[in-house]
Amino acid sequence: MTAALVGSVVVAVGIAAALLVVLQPFRVHLARSRRRPGIEDGEGALAGAANLASNLMSKAIQPRAGALARSLDLAGIRMRPQDFALLVLFGGVAIAAIVVVLGGGILALPLGVGAVGIAWLIVRSRVAKRRTEFANQLGGTLQLMSSSLRAGQSLMQALASVAKEAEEPTSSELARIVNETRVGRPVVDALEEAAERMANVDFRWATQAIAINREVGGSLSDVLDGVATTIRERGMLRRQVAALSAEGRLSAVILMILPIGVAGFVGISNPGYLSPFVEHPFGPVLIGVAVLLLVVGGIWLRKTVEIEL
Repeated sequence: MTAALVGSVVVAVGIAAALLVVLQPFRVHLARSRRRPGIEDGEGALAGAANLASNLMSKAIQPRAGALARSLDLAGIRMRPQDFALLVLFGGVAIAAIVVVLGGGILALPLGVGAVGIAWLIVRSRVAKRRTEFANQLGGTLQLMSSSLRAGQSLMQALASVAKEAEEPTSSELARIVNETRVGRPVVDALEEAAERMANVDFRWATQAIAINREVGGSLSDVLDGVATTIRERGMLRRQVAALSAEGRLSAVILMILPIGVAGFVGISNPGYLSPFVEHPFGPVLIGVAVLLLVVGGIWLRKTVEIEL
């Protein structure tokens, strides 16, 4: 009874949201020919529905829009914050509806809300991946900069040349540095912000070396060669540590996913087995304790296999 009620509420909310977006009962429509002269009306209803939904979501996430935009930028996701939040919302409604159709109404609401957590994990993983790729490319990047400087180019010319030849994410990060410098920002400040954005200690060292060289003079190419050699040695050590700790990290991932996977399978295949957790007064308490223990165990496992170099 409770599962059916939860499923009905989720489906009703999803249908109501869809109708609100499509029908737009509170919006006065202005013809596109008046808003944009010279452009004929095309898919007006669909475009209007998308704009309305995007505007509503923009107002809803306004307090967190800046942080979300920064996270999406770091992850390399070229979407507006409101569009990404809207996509996550519809994804959660779709997941909840699928669970209800499969007969697991008791898990519809938790799994639907869990779409936010899944989106957050995806963004975080993409951020970590881009930062790791940037760190792996840094030795070659500094070597290319050193070669360009030896060829007679200035620092800005070397940065622009490497930005064209390097792979992502190094290419986009160096291109941003070059563009910021062209509009008047000091190059050292732009480099320091890039190092902070990529959370890369090695690049911060390279930035400090460039800043010192610009003050005291000397051969910047030789300095970058020395920094690149040190970075490559640190990279070899970091990869060796990652290989030795791979088994522990895989065990941590399996232990974190296993309880959630088992609960989801049981909830879909035999919903009545988990019904006491929502029908009995102590059920939510036990769920809360289980989630707390799972979080504590995840933090402990993370600290166990996390080695800083």
